[in-house]
Amino acid sequence: MEGEPTAELIRAQLRRLRVNAELSQEEFGKLVHFSGSQVSAVELGQRPLDRFFLKRADEVLGTGGLLTSLLKLAERDGQPSWFRPWLEAERQSQQLRCYQPSIIPGLLQTENYARAVIRTNDILSDDEVEKRLAVRMDRQAILLRTEAPQFVAVIEEVVLRRADEGFRGLMTQQIAHLVECVDRPHISVHVIPAEVSVHVGLAGPFTLARTTDGGWVGHLENQLGGVVVDTDDDVAILLARWESVRSEALPRRQSTLLMKEVMTSWT
Repeated sequence: MEGEPTAELIRAQLRRLRVNAELSQEEFGKLVHFSGSQVSAVELGQRPLDRFFLKRADEVLGTGGLLTSLLKLAERDGQPSWFRPWLEAERQSQQLRCYQPSIIPGLLQTENYARAVIRTNDILSDDEVEKRLAVRMDRQAILLRTEAPQFVAVIEEVVLRRADEGFRGLMTQQIAHLVECVDRPHISVHVIPAEVSVHVGLAGPFTLARTTDGGWVGHLENQLGGVVVDTDDDVAILLARWESVRSEALPRRQSTLLMKEVMTSWT
């Protein structure tokens, strides 16, 4: 469900903008390809806020993208409370370092792979899956902006190869996406080869973000959520562990060759 205060603001702004444009709900509905009753249901909170509807509303009302921007805030507000401080650190980062032993890091996931990962949580409804997916895809925009952070990821070879015959098409698409990503100078993916049996990173995934003031913030994921790490001693431990897992991984070029080899092994 959308973050309620922000969702209420969107509905109020939508109605105010429509009234100021001197459009009835029926007239406005025709312009955005919805019925008047559907417009009424959205404004009253009887119908969920819809990305397509708000995009059309922004175009018709000339808002400069106000309503869809507010929807992104509502979706962020709908994230678990433990995740919000990390989202802010991620957005403001100049460098990101991520070690992920079990899945592809979220910032590098394709839409199909991300959906499959989110769906493993079987208590989520289809709508909740799609909302979480939209937030994850929106997060990836930080890697496309003009002054994008330097992003270095370390992953395990076993993650690349974890694909039965039914999953290989999706995984081939995902690995191809990784290969495209590392063509950008600010993104690196390093693979720890399968023959490295034991190392300190296997204790769990973590991400480090370097902020504009030069300090570091960490994030630890677990089955119940996640923890933001910002004390000097704990951050120092994570930085040391990062150096350890990074040293176990292959260089950038060899990692890319390994990713390509995994794809060709399935064809």
